[in-house]
Amino acid sequence: MQKIRFFIIFFMFPFSLLAQQRTKIILKDARIGNTDGKKNISYLKYPVFIHENATLTCDSAVFYQNDNVFEAFKNVHINQGDTINIYSDHLTYNGNTKIAHLTSNVRMIDKESVLTTNVLDYNMATKVGTYVEGGKIVNKDVTLTSKNGYYFSNSRDSYFRYNVVVVTPQSTIKSDTLRYNTLTNWTYFYGPTNIKGKEDNLYTENGAYNTKTEYAYFGKKNLYTNGTKSLKGDSLYYDGIAGYGKAVRNIIFKDTADKTVLYGQLGYYYKIDERTVVTKNAYVGMGTKDSITVNNKLQPDSLWLGSDTLETQMVLQKTLKLIESPVLKQNNELGDPEKPQKKGESQAPGMTAEEIGIAKKSEKKEAKEKAKTAKRDNKNTKPVDSTAIKAAKDSLLAKVSLPKDSLSKDSIAQKKPDTSLIKDSLNAAKDPVKPIKAAISGKKPDSLSKKADSLAKSGNVAKKINGAIKTTDSLVKKNIKDSIPPNPLDTVKTRSIKAYHNVRVYKSNMQAKADSLFYTSADSTLRWYGDPILWSQNSQQTGDTIYLRLKNNKLNTLQVIDNAFQVNVNADSARFNQIKGKLITAFFKDGELSTMFVDGNAESVYYNRGKDSVYTDMNQTVSSRIKILFKDKEISHILTVKEPEGIRVPITELKEDVLLTGFTWKPELRPLSKKEVISGKPKTKPAASKSPAAGAKKPGSPTGKAPNKAEVAKKGLIKTASKELVKAASKIDSAAIDSAKAIIAPIKNILPLKPDTSKKPDTAKKITPAPLKKQ
Repeated sequence: MQKIRFFIIFFMFPFSLLAQQRTKIILKDARIGNTDGKKNISYLKYPVFIHENATLTCDSAVFYQNDNVFEAFKNVHINQGDTINIYSDHLTYNGNTKIAHLTSNVRMIDKESVLTTNVLDYNMATKVGTYVEGGKIVNKDVTLTSKNGYYFSNSRDSYFRYNVVVVTPQSTIKSDTLRYNTLTNWTYFYGPTNIKGKEDNLYTENGAYNTKTEYAYFGKKNLYTNGTKSLKGDSLYYDGIAGYGKAVRNIIFKDTADKTVLYGQLGYYYKIDERTVVTKNAYVGMGTKDSITVNNKLQPDSLWLGSDTLETQMVLQKTLKLIESPVLKQNNELGDPEKPQKKGESQAPGMTAEEIGIAKKSEKKEAKEKAKTAKRDNKNTKPVDSTAIKAAKDSLLAKVSLPKDSLSKDSIAQKKPDTSLIKDSLNAAKDPVKPIKAAISGKKPDSLSKKADSLAKSGNVAKKINGAIKTTDSLVKKNIKDSIPPNPLDTVKTRSIKAYHNVRVYKSNMQAKADSLFYTSADSTLRWYGDPILWSQNSQQTGDTIYLRLKNNKLNTLQVIDNAFQVNVNADSARFNQIKGKLITAFFKDGELSTMFVDGNAESVYYNRGKDSVYTDMNQTVSSRIKILFKDKEISHILTVKEPEGIRVPITELKEDVLLTGFTWKPELRPLSKKEVISGKPKTKPAASKSPAAGAKKPGSPTGKAPNKAEVAKKGLIKTASKELVKAASKIDSAAIDSAKAIIAPIKNILPLKPDTSKKPDTAKKITPAPLKKQ
């Protein structure tokens, strides 16, 4: 029984302490209006209540002393610790629970912010304010509104629910659930959130954002959009002031204007440069107008590009060196390159490139004739004083540099000042030229020309000259401004894509690999560098540099520059048709090779076939230019141009295949699918080593017997000596290398070793080019 009593006392002890912590509300000052002695209720005017560290005032109040509660009306003010001030029209305060229930025009003010609402419950002990009927917090940098809010004065944290809107000078944040710290300016998101900037928007469902420093982290369902561009990633980090961002895992960058999609596992974004760099499984997809048939359905044929690092950027078009596209004339011959079309220019329908060139020449001829006519008209104008004009011209040239054949030059010739009055007014002067020059140059005349100076002042000659020059200056500036229109290309931006290391490209009708690549939508040209190889149909092209141009999002032209080499293999044969030269220019039609030109020491090897597709002979030619025609993805005709030489050898007399110098054939490197662009070629598995069967020969012993001791000893000595040689070579010590060789030499003479049969013999054919003869 005593134990139970002790337990009850021990259990009730904390509650007794809690009860002792309750304090009475103290009425410090008031004008008593009326008092109910039985119920102990006081009706007060302008009371001042004190409760712990808080002071409460109002215009009128009803004080329930037995309940330790009072109700306040009008101009309610709560001051707590000189840091928190709360105002309202009505208050109900319970001294036992220390909770203040404020209604109507509630304002809660601390050092950093102001909270306004219609209904607020504030706990004086924990300094926590709560509203559920809508509220707004305003501080120096942020305005925040929501339906529900919880404000913690001690930590300066605020939690908000439902229709949360945060407005800052840089952005507007809309969220479902949000926490904001008025001291640190950090905002935390726990639900669907949109951060709307001046030009961009970011969506997330979990993250943090500093409204002052603009640092941000987003960790769930993130989507950043800016115009036609968008960026996704499992995790996004962003510095708004620096304009720098980082994306991690499952990155997707899209540009709907360029129909470009970029993927990867790690990426960086630079807002000022409009540049995105992606690494780790980086690849990009570009939409084209070609179509492929999949399951009897036509689908768009996209171009997929992968590399170790991909970079895409919006750059000024004027900073790029655009590639001129080759042109195929109507007579199926190679024409002059077509310059990249400027924005705003339009080609007349039905006009060929040759017709456009003729039209431009005629326009230039007409412009020259107009210039000659204007020159003759200027010669017929009235002569003027050359001295004044020369001075005016010199001063003008010091200010501006006039282009040739410009309108401003003509305007100067037509609007020269009339100096006849100046000459008449200075006839009495001994040296009339000197004061005029001084007036033009701004220098004062010397003492020897006082008379001329007085004449000039009396006639205001200097003012007239300066006025004439100023008028001419304004006319020249106006004409120059009118004659030089702004160039739209100075502000036009275009997308560029750079790929570095292990570049792979796949399209259904074209595949390629190289060390690096550059592409810009301004000329729609893919540029490959660093041992590039391009495959199209049954052909392979190699060279120092390869250009592939798209037109209307379709394959248009191909150029292989320096050490150009093409190999073509018929589908049912292993014979290599070969073409090489300094430059290869090819044209596509409906996505397939149609015509090709080889220039500069052009060589070819072509195997002719009869009607039954049986090879009949080999034709090898050399000329300045070779023209090749394709049909059904195979070479149909080879035409030699300009001093051809060649031979023709029947197949029966051909002892071995003829391969031109520089021949290479690497089908194993060809990307065969989008998957191989993303992940690379699958690695070949090494052959599994089989355990030798019983009675099998032991390695190193051709007869299966145990190896000779002398042979084993010799091998051990050679192995040791080889290690010493490697060590010596790594130190680049010639003396050590010589000593190691001296060790190996006598060992080799001990016993002749058996030939190593583990290596397969080289079965490659030796290539001997056939001699060329004139046809």
